[in-house]
Amino acid sequence: MQYRLGGWEPPWGIVYVVDLLNALVLVVISVLAFINLITVDRSIKEEFSEKSGAFYTLYVLFVTGLMGIVVTGDLFNLYVLLEITSLSSYALIALGKDRAAISSLNYVFMGTIGACFYLLGVGYLYIMTGSLNMADVASILPKLYHSSAILVAFIFCMVGVWIKMALFPLHVWLPNAYTFAPSPVSSLLAPLMTKGMVYVMLRLMLTVFTPAYAFIELGISDAIVWLSTIAILVGAFFALTQKNLKRMFTYIIVSEIGYMVGGAWIGNQAGITGTILHIMNDATMTLCLFLAANSIAHKVGALDFENLRGLFRKMPFTMAALVAGALGMIGVPPSCGFFSKWYLISGAVQANHYGFMTALLLSSLINAILFFRVIEFGYFEPVDAHHDHNSHHHESHGSSIEESPPLMLVPLLIVAVGIFVLGTYTGDIVTHIVGPFVTKALGL
Repeated sequence: MQYRLGGWEPPWGIVYVVDLLNALVLVVISVLAFINLITVDRSIKEEFSEKSGAFYTLYVLFVTGLMGIVVTGDLFNLYVLLEITSLSSYALIALGKDRAAISSLNYVFMGTIGACFYLLGVGYLYIMTGSLNMADVASILPKLYHSSAILVAFIFCMVGVWIKMALFPLHVWLPNAYTFAPSPVSSLLAPLMTKGMVYVMLRLMLTVFTPAYAFIELGISDAIVWLSTIAILVGAFFALTQKNLKRMFTYIIVSEIGYMVGGAWIGNQAGITGTILHIMNDATMTLCLFLAANSIAHKVGALDFENLRGLFRKMPFTMAALVAGALGMIGVPPSCGFFSKWYLISGAVQANHYGFMTALLLSSLINAILFFRVIEFGYFEPVDAHHDHNSHHHESHGSSIEESPPLMLVPLLIVAVGIFVLGTYTGDIVTHIVGPFVTKALGL
């Protein structure tokens, strides 16, 4: 399906295109952004008060920009929408307190560098092809595969997107940006921003430069898969060193980005299928974890592990949702995380990338350790007066249920259930949506 802006025919005019891949991503973005929006009403009153108008404006701008990135069929229009999304995310993070402003500034510097790399790459493509339409560029490029200018364009575009998605070692902006962002902002950006950039990478690889160039002509797939393997392990290692729940989640994201980049660059049907599934699954699981963190923060304030004592008794539904997100991240069936990891591991085995396969399995084990630590503090650690921030009577510590308001709790539980619903319907999603797209993209 196509929509031509101003009625101009491509390749002269900008065209929006919806196919099987971006239709799936559009649904993920719109549904998860809407669910998050439902939960933020009370948080906005507490954290922003007079800035609520600015927050909602930036929220809508971010989601609109991200959806535009997904559907546009024009390389320069993609840059414009990328900057709209980035600028709104910078401002959203800067609405926070304490170190949010400096974290946002760091994100601005890195994001601007990433955008410049991408724009330079598009400039080289335009010089060589005379076109900015993705389909038109893809039809012209095969005659130019041996051009060094096209190689430079590809490298610039990829590096720019990798900075935006925070692929190790270009991830330095992400942990602080998402940790110090206000709760409603981190639960929006963490599930959607990096996954949107993974989509852009896939779109460039599969429908602009084409698989023939990315996987055969360049011959760099193995190197990128090994970089992704390192990213998975580094993200998992740094997550192990954290003592704050939200910051631990940010390093899990760094690790998960390694999953998706590695799966994409394995270059076979199973690997790319796993990457596309993991865009959807990881966005859902990450939203679940950050909404749970928001719910906990609403009750106990700081998210240091010490503050989690007794929460399974005080906030049983919130912690149950957190466990559901944990099971997905670990990859326990029938959660959706299991099935995307299964495809990624299958792709790694088929391509003989046993290092990547080992990293996937090891990171799942580390995730189990990470979340068991959370469960240990929340369930097994004794509660004392010093660590209970919400009860005035010591004798009631840990015994009374003090859940978050329904508008925070119900959407969280819906997302937690959705993790297992997506797992149940993975076969249908692969059969009717992901499989046909991958088959067509790879020319199988």
